[in-house]
Amino acid sequence: MLRILLKDLRRRSRDSTLLVFALVLPLGLTFVFGLTMGGGTPSTRYGVAGPSAAEFAQRSGLSGLKPVADAAEARRLTEDNELDAVFVVSPARVEVVGSVDAPLAVQVAREAAESYALPGGGGIQVITDATLGTRELDARTYHAAGAAMFFIFFAVLFCVTGIFEERASGTLPRLLTMPVPRRSILAAKLLGGVLVGLTGMAVLVTVSTVLLGARWGPPAGVGALVVAAVLAATGLMTVVASFARTAEQAANWQSGVASLLGLLGGSFFPVAPELSVFTPHHWFLEGLAELRGGASILPALAVLLAVAALTLPVAVARTGRMVTP
Repeated sequence: MLRILLKDLRRRSRDSTLLVFALVLPLGLTFVFGLTMGGGTPSTRYGVAGPSAAEFAQRSGLSGLKPVADAAEARRLTEDNELDAVFVVSPARVEVVGSVDAPLAVQVAREAAESYALPGGGGIQVITDATLGTRELDARTYHAAGAAMFFIFFAVLFCVTGIFEERASGTLPRLLTMPVPRRSILAAKLLGGVLVGLTGMAVLVTVSTVLLGARWGPPAGVGALVVAAVLAATGLMTVVASFARTAEQAANWQSGVASLLGLLGGSFFPVAPELSVFTPHHWFLEGLAELRGGASILPALAVLLAVAALTLPVAVARTGRMVTP
């Protein structure tokens, strides 16, 4: 099994397409998002209230701030989703009243409020609906984590389709003649996908932290979420591939499923919060947000591991027919 695994890893290390999907594209998109959205989000709707509203509008650098009468009016506007967030500014503190339907815009507002408060040492209080329970990551970390999770599904699919490629090239029959159990061949293929995914994620976490200032959180918690996410991605992509007849068909199906899950899961921006909970992407981002907030990551970790536990046995059972002489 080890020889098969090493052979696959050497082969994949020379695959430029895998390098592009595992590293170049997610890093490139993260850089682009960092440059274009580092100071805000598209179509943000902010308001400002309080005795220091004029000073805040001047010093914060935010444009298009809507004047709001007071804190009560701020809560009404955000509860009705007329504004994403309202800054209630006094000489002593900045209070950010946020809409439950715009978590990313609220996080950006919080960062703007923190930047404003630092020179004066004022306190920061963020008020959001208790049912929010979604992303509280800063913009750079959100985009880095979302891009990494989106493209990791594409990175693992190249190793899964390797079985089709070996069958088409005639190397699979030679493998089957070796004194190696078929389950070892399958294990080597799946483990290769997991290792590629883990390596890609490790590089992305490191580079985005060093070069972009992303703040992922405590390494142990981040590592646990990354491992669980890669296992879930490998299981899902393998199950999808097992229904295909050719490598090309498998790649097309996997690409479609990976794209759909990534978009629904909010890898780049929230799309359908009510549907995102059915995707591993949502739970990976949710786990990171909980980790950053000092809360337990066990619910997110449990969901990701449950996806892996449900899909990997099915993947092994279904791909077993692919290595049948």
